[in-house]
Amino acid sequence: MSIEMIANFAYILSAALFIFGLKMLGSPATARRGNLLSSVGMLIAVVAGLTAEGIVSYEYIIGGILIGTIIGALAARLVSMTSMPEMVALFNGSGGAASLLVGWSTLYGGDVSTFTAVTVLIAILIGGVTFTGSLIAYGKLSETINSAALVFTGQRVVNSLLLVAIVYCGYMFAVDPAADSQWLYAMLGLALVLGVMAVIPIGGADMPVVISLLNSYSGLAACAAGFAINNNILIVAGSLVGAAGIILTNIMCKAMNRSLANVLFSGFGAVKQGKAIEGEVKPISVEDAYYLFEAASNVCFVPGYGMAVAQAQHVVKELGEILENNGAEVSYAIHPVAGRMPGHMNVLLAEADVPYEQLVEMDDINPRIENVDIAVVIGANDVVNPSAREDEDSPIWGMPIINVDKARTVFVLKRSMASGFSGVDNPLFFGENTRMLFGDAKESISGVIAEFG
Repeated sequence: MSIEMIANFAYILSAALFIFGLKMLGSPATARRGNLLSSVGMLIAVVAGLTAEGIVSYEYIIGGILIGTIIGALAARLVSMTSMPEMVALFNGSGGAASLLVGWSTLYGGDVSTFTAVTVLIAILIGGVTFTGSLIAYGKLSETINSAALVFTGQRVVNSLLLVAIVYCGYMFAVDPAADSQWLYAMLGLALVLGVMAVIPIGGADMPVVISLLNSYSGLAACAAGFAINNNILIVAGSLVGAAGIILTNIMCKAMNRSLANVLFSGFGAVKQGKAIEGEVKPISVEDAYYLFEAASNVCFVPGYGMAVAQAQHVVKELGEILENNGAEVSYAIHPVAGRMPGHMNVLLAEADVPYEQLVEMDDINPRIENVDIAVVIGANDVVNPSAREDEDSPIWGMPIINVDKARTVFVLKRSMASGFSGVDNPLFFGENTRMLFGDAKESISGVIAEFG
């Protein structure tokens, strides 16, 4: 049996592991096993691919595995949950850069056909856009650069000219492909610039959509690189990531009641600012909050990015267990775009071992929210903002929200009256049935737990 045939069998096994692993990621109960299956599949694919092509020896493969394992273990242990969206952005960017380089390397293998030249161009274009776009997303998420939408006059014209220039450079390269072609370098530079220009007009509230879209881009770039080097498993893996990213992007857009074009080109919050909000804030102490919790028969927690910042998921789960033992029904309402990446709140609550059955989607909690005695908003802003229903001038007008303002009592846990990541003020804070529990969320909930003790 030849090494090529063994490699193809390994690729089939890897593809099966990818598909089964992806399916298992659909449930928190099986997600870890799914991740492990996919990792094993990738290990098999990498080893088979490198040995079949005779690129490196087993010593180098083992060395690479050890180095990667150390880096991955350190990242998993040292990167905080609040920095997870930024790390995902960097992963997407790294994938795009890797696909760019793999596609480019094909040009050094001798004569290149027109088809291969086109696939190399696609890998470089999508990989370049993904790389710089992900860096900008990282900057916005980490707030090392302004997270607001950056829009200037003639921006769409500039982007259109960039696309036209990329197409022209790509055509000139395809006519006479070469590794050191000036047209290739020009297209690479334009792709990197386009990645920046594509993400800077997107505001902070749309970051979950951007993260899932860039994830899809990284998969498509890998798929193009697979065609460039004629590697079947890279085509399969890239297609799976690309398709999954597109599906997730569509889910995110529906959750915000916006089209993908609106997300990419509207410049969120750059024009509309919404109506000025006036009212009186009603703070509450930990002691008074305890009395209301103690009497409640139905409590719903609504987590947001602030819960990640405070690392409050474990004390939230502890309070939930105490309330259950006290006879209350406890649930956790999850908005699809809560946090700064898709599934951010699900990951946090899963880390705290919150039962999956208690996690309730927005469409399921809203019909029964009026029967909730206390809705506890922990660091969430935009996903519970009534302006989305009531203020046509608001940037988030039309976005489906969790209607916590219709609960009998609302506790909002915040450090201050600052607006959310999108910069949109929230009239919920001034509601008649809202009480503001100021301070660090973890300390506030720990205080309530102590009162039960």
